[in-house]
Amino acid sequence: MKNLNYKKIGGYLVLIALGFALAKITSRSDAESKMAPADHGHAHAEADQIYTCAMHPQIRKNEPGDCPICGMDLIPVETETGDDNPDAVMMSASAMKLAEIQTVHIKAGEPVKELRLNGKILPDERVVFSQTSHIGGRVEKLLISYTGEFVQKGQVIGYVYSPELVTAQEELFEAYKIREYQPELYEAARMKLRNWKLSEKQINGILTSGKMTEEFPIHSDISGVVVLKHVNVGDHIMQGHALYEVADLSKVWVMLDVYEQDLPWVKVGDAVSFTIPSLPGEQFQGNISFIDPVINPKTRVARARIEIANTSEQLKPEMFVSGVLESTIKEQPNAIVVPKSAVMWTGKRSVVYVKTKEEGGVYFILRQVDIGPELGDSYVVLRGLKSGEEIAVHGTFAIDAAAQLAGKPSMMNPENTSASSGYQHMEM
Repeated sequence: MKNLNYKKIGGYLVLIALGFALAKITSRSDAESKMAPADHGHAHAEADQIYTCAMHPQIRKNEPGDCPICGMDLIPVETETGDDNPDAVMMSASAMKLAEIQTVHIKAGEPVKELRLNGKILPDERVVFSQTSHIGGRVEKLLISYTGEFVQKGQVIGYVYSPELVTAQEELFEAYKIREYQPELYEAARMKLRNWKLSEKQINGILTSGKMTEEFPIHSDISGVVVLKHVNVGDHIMQGHALYEVADLSKVWVMLDVYEQDLPWVKVGDAVSFTIPSLPGEQFQGNISFIDPVINPKTRVARARIEIANTSEQLKPEMFVSGVLESTIKEQPNAIVVPKSAVMWTGKRSVVYVKTKEEGGVYFILRQVDIGPELGDSYVVLRGLKSGEEIAVHGTFAIDAAAQLAGKPSMMNPENTSASSGYQHMEM
């Protein structure tokens, strides 16, 4: 009886152990069967995920790994929802702020080009004179001994000894004695002295004194500043020899260098404002009165002249000048002008990003444009944009990088898009 009971108890224990094992197996199979569809869906999602390289967005793979070009880790491409335009790049407000993207509304207007011109002050060539000696001989004395000195018209500037004038005075004395019988001879003797630029007062003074003058004074013919000195005391000179160069600096020229490529923008009559480094705080205005018809073959510039009064004589020759000229393009009165920062160049193509707003958010679309003249910090757009459109002027490379990562048309990859030819159908 005792042995039989032990056998029954042992059998019960075996049955209980088998039941627990079976229950565990069943629960495990149920769990696996429930997890199987979820794992399958996750695997399917991973199969649809595209990975690319941040430095080489043309690399696109279905699984993570390394970039075959630079070896960087591939990153997943984030897809945006609600984008109905396959050529547009959607950017959230936070992304635009992070990329420091700035936009402006463009409008048509009269384009103005600003030219910066450099030059210097020069004397007015029309009032630069050579002070000559009307008497040949030896320079005995100079009363103007250095350049920069001011001379007044009629002032004695030097003395010359002339043997010819000594002889002419002797002839005058002899002719004076017979003036009543031969007045023509007497008048001829006086005329000979007049030809040497002796005044009637000087001639009469010689006759009154009765003595010959050996050193004859030379009087200045003009008023101005001596800019060049040609002779020294003791020099022998001929009649007509230049002693000094005298300039009237009450009016001067501002000569500005205009480079060859800027000549079409500069015209006679254009207003120019200029400053002089040696006169800080002073602002001067003038109009171009003349442009050199010939270009300097060495510097490749032509000079534009401004005539300006200098009554205070604060403008001195050889002072440096910096001028600004604003020139308008009258041939294009309603041109579109965009900042340089908005235009991206790629070989012969130039593109901009146009901002649009739709229900899904803010989008940027690549647009090819034709660029015209350069206006300092901006360009004239001949074709591709119209007044009222909004374009990116800062952060354009960030937009282009986002377009490349998203597989959208970009500056370097415009194929199969309307960006390369769409501007042809736009009305300006």
